[in-house]
Amino acid sequence: MDMLWSGWGDPAKAAPLPEQVVGLLRELLGVRPADAPAKDLAAVAPRPGRLTGAASAALAAAVGEEFVRTDDETRVRHTRGKSTPDLLRVRAGEVDDAPDAVLLPADHDEVLAVLRACTEHRVAVVPFGGGTSVVGGLAPETGPAHHAFVALDLRRLDRLVALDETSRTATLQPGLRGPEAEALLNERGYTLGHFPQSFEWASVGGFAAARSSGQASAGYGRFDDMVTALRVATPRGTLEVGRAPRSAAGPDLRQLVLGSEGAFGVITSVTVRVRPLPSAKAYEGWRFPSFDRGRDALRALAQDGPMPTVLRLSDETETMIGLAKPDAIGGGLASDAGCLAVVGHEGTAEEIADRRARVGAVLAAHGGEPLGEEPGTGWAHGRYNAPYLRDSLLDAGAFAETLETAAFWSDVPALYEAVRTALTRTLTDAGTPPLVMCHVSHVYAAGASLYFTVVGAQGEDAVAHWAPAKRAVNDAILAAGGTISHHHGVGTDHRDWYAQEVGPLGVEVLHAVKDRLDPAGILNPGILLPPLPSS
Repeated sequence: MDMLWSGWGDPAKAAPLPEQVVGLLRELLGVRPADAPAKDLAAVAPRPGRLTGAASAALAAAVGEEFVRTDDETRVRHTRGKSTPDLLRVRAGEVDDAPDAVLLPADHDEVLAVLRACTEHRVAVVPFGGGTSVVGGLAPETGPAHHAFVALDLRRLDRLVALDETSRTATLQPGLRGPEAEALLNERGYTLGHFPQSFEWASVGGFAAARSSGQASAGYGRFDDMVTALRVATPRGTLEVGRAPRSAAGPDLRQLVLGSEGAFGVITSVTVRVRPLPSAKAYEGWRFPSFDRGRDALRALAQDGPMPTVLRLSDETETMIGLAKPDAIGGGLASDAGCLAVVGHEGTAEEIADRRARVGAVLAAHGGEPLGEEPGTGWAHGRYNAPYLRDSLLDAGAFAETLETAAFWSDVPALYEAVRTALTRTLTDAGTPPLVMCHVSHVYAAGASLYFTVVGAQGEDAVAHWAPAKRAVNDAILAAGGTISHHHGVGTDHRDWYAQEVGPLGVEVLHAVKDRLDPAGILNPGILLPPLPSS
């Protein structure tokens, strides 16, 4: 099943906001009903395709004529990603940047053939997995060097290729969506343990290409921690990296591919470490009197242990609104809500009982109050529903967007305040004062990730109001010592700030890699890497 073209996920799961929440939005933020968006897909038409006859013939030879799709619906469904500006534009019928065709290769060799044909005919290529990018990662910047561009949809590469039970590794093809990959592993008694909010729709290849981080990262690690080997199709040929769990044989080229967002090559297989499927899971909630106290508790666990499988902390605003439980948003408003922490444990019943007691002792020592299992199980039940809530907010006339960053523990308090200040100031100046919520989403011994949700009125032009706020908050993140992205990636939205983060020489190094692997510059142009200054 395809994702909703003008929103997130399964259309059957979308639901209007409760009237209580709509009233709150009107009262607090001045939200007014939005103009009716263009909901009829049949009425949305992209510009005419620009592939030449010779290019079309070469692509048909590469993947088969039936797997070169040029109909309007398929092209629209592969237009941009799922950020709020993406959705607002596509809802308004703005799809002039749709790909000229969508290709569906069957294997690694067909991907190589596509890249050769596109190099010859100067056609840009955008690798497409689940289509869940929220940073402009599917919106290439084509120019005079490209006659057209195509989306390379990898859904037909959807197999569990191998399972090495001795080494506990699995080789997966990139078109597998999260639930499909997990189901194939579960049948054999294993789990990947990677459950980002986009889990139901994002793909294995996308997890690797964007350095994804799942909600159980405290126990299982980030996706880039899981990867042991990769196979990549490039315009210059095949790149295979990773032949041992760890190596001192030079720089680790796996890390060059991870996070490359399709700019260096197309990932065609990923080998990952897997773990036995846990026999039990338990989730619980804890209340802290302040975000600072809760943060200290999470830092103590991250640095000195024991670590649970899931560990996250909402600030006072997010707790008050009830955003940790999107299915019951607005239902738990309370001025004395404090800050909610969600803690999850996996393993045998005995392991869970032991770890739960030890984790609980640390949380209590930092002022935590146990709330029982209901807040934790409520979060687990609705943890993939926040993007549906975003669609409902857009339907009601609200603007809702997310962003994330990470920093060392010593910088986290200042980073938290800097982001909130930048968002509040710029959006208020634009006439759409926001509600800014935050949670600690991932923790490490040295630092943590902060995940922000911003809600306000759409105003006269929501995309125009958001653009200066996004620039301001990106500036604030770097000034406060944060990274421009912890797990959403770079795309076009963060590209110029990523360049600042790695510095001019770092940008030159990355361009050198791209020039070697993709000398014609067909792979996702404008994504990840800013242009080099003219000499």
